[in-house]
Amino acid sequence: MLTLYMIHNCDTCRKARKALDDKALMYKTHDLRKDGLSAALLEHILNRVPLVEVINKRSKTWRNLSDEEKDYDANSARQLLLKHPTLLKRPLLELDDGTIMIGYRDGDYDKLSG
Repeated sequence: MLTLYMIHNCDTCRKARKALDDKALMYKTHDLRKDGLSAALLEHILNRVPLVEVINKRSKTWRNLSDEEKDYDANSARQLLLKHPTLLKRPLLELDDGTIMIGYRDGDYDKLSG
């Protein structure tokens, strides 16, 4: 089953959910704010997607970080993501084969089938 890692009130996440619903695809959601981001889940994601691709440097959370926090290495980045799950780009859609798609634009899910 597909898993959509998202934040409930994120507009792009809502569009992604609508696209999945319109295609009548079965999926479960994991709200990063409500359900949290565990170290195990973060490693699960990072085993499929490079760290540099999942940090959302356009987010309000990123802008509010200190310059010291923004100067991260792999370990400190993991700590930042665990402390601030909203730093993850979203939505993240995990496919049945374990591949994770980052973000959503119209048409991204057109090739998916249920």
